[in-house]
Amino acid sequence: MRSRIAIIGTGYVGLTTGACFAHLGHDVVCADIDPRRIERLSQGILPIFEPGLQEIVEAEIESGRLRFVVGAAEAAKDCEFAYLCVQTPQGQDGAADLTFLQAAAAEIAHVLPAHAVVVNKSTVPVGSTKVVERVLNRHDVSVVSNPEFLREGSAVSDFLKPDRVVIGSDDPSAAARVSDLYSATSGHIIVTDPASAETIKYAANAFLATKISFVNAVAAVCEAVGADVNDVVLGIGYDKRIGHEFLRPGPGWGGSCFPKDTRAMMKIAEDAGYDFNLLKGVVVVNDEQRERMVAKVERAVGGELKGAVVAAWGLTFKANTDDLRESPAIAVISELLAKGAIVRAYDPQVSSHPAIDVGSDPYDVCDGADALIVLTEWDQFRWLDLDEVKRRLGRANIVDTRNLLDRSAAIRAGFTYQGVGR
Repeated sequence: MRSRIAIIGTGYVGLTTGACFAHLGHDVVCADIDPRRIERLSQGILPIFEPGLQEIVEAEIESGRLRFVVGAAEAAKDCEFAYLCVQTPQGQDGAADLTFLQAAAAEIAHVLPAHAVVVNKSTVPVGSTKVVERVLNRHDVSVVSNPEFLREGSAVSDFLKPDRVVIGSDDPSAAARVSDLYSATSGHIIVTDPASAETIKYAANAFLATKISFVNAVAAVCEAVGADVNDVVLGIGYDKRIGHEFLRPGPGWGGSCFPKDTRAMMKIAEDAGYDFNLLKGVVVVNDEQRERMVAKVERAVGGELKGAVVAAWGLTFKANTDDLRESPAIAVISELLAKGAIVRAYDPQVSSHPAIDVGSDPYDVCDGADALIVLTEWDQFRWLDLDEVKRRLGRANIVDTRNLLDRSAAIRAGFTYQGVGR
């Protein structure tokens, strides 16, 4: 069934959600407060890099199913569903700031048609559906939680072919209507109460962060005892209770979700009177992992970072995105700079950074460097010419924090190679 959907907010979640709903055949109007952004979006110019999204936006603008307007009220005045996809920035104590969410709800409250459904799509604290209900003050409008599970770099596929769709509502009719929006997808539909839906989102990200910190801790043990973490992960990953996903060691987890959601989960637990020590340990391991990567570079250059020249491949928090938020690559580079190193970086999706010297070619940043550190798992790095890299470097040292490069090939080429957990 074709529905009229308003998307409030055209950030990463809102733009992906709106474009994909249009792709599924719905009529979608996306709203933002920034006229310049709306103008550019209407021309098919995206503010983010996400594989596959550009093509869908262009196609759905052409089809007429996707439009962009200034102002939430303009988008919501004739909608059946209003998706709130606004920022929920985090305070120092880990609690989410609901100012933008409440402002968006207040703006649409008086224009929503009777029997519309307002949907919280942004990651919000437990109890946020009640907050939106109070702001709306509309007994003829239902509020539903429908948290997003979009991974940057595969968000389009995650939306169109989801593992699951979580819907939280105390109104069975509203929950059924939101479920129908996803009828063209193959994901499992989970209908529950709003508090459970909101907790599922935080718990999922906290668990994934736990898996990453666990494998990074195992990698440290492997280095200490002379084991190879790749083989260890292979051995434990075939256990169906564990699985291989998120058991890849690296410089730590980051991005827009894991750091924010783990802190929020600890804050939710604290407010409820539970000391979530396990999750605190996950965060500690993540911080230590970044320090371990810096120590590897320090060893590679002879024990003194001051004045050492380091080439860095990768700035984004993971491959196939342009997102630098909470990037472990940035954290490691920042620590190298703080210790007096000179860092030149390259990333396929980043042309500049206010605090880091960013080059336009992966080979050029290697010129005369004392070490190369691989920080983001961009596939193109895997296929670069190691002989050319060695010719460019001042000293043949590689610190591969993603275990991305062919270790045997690097050693044959004459590099001193350090991976993670190997």
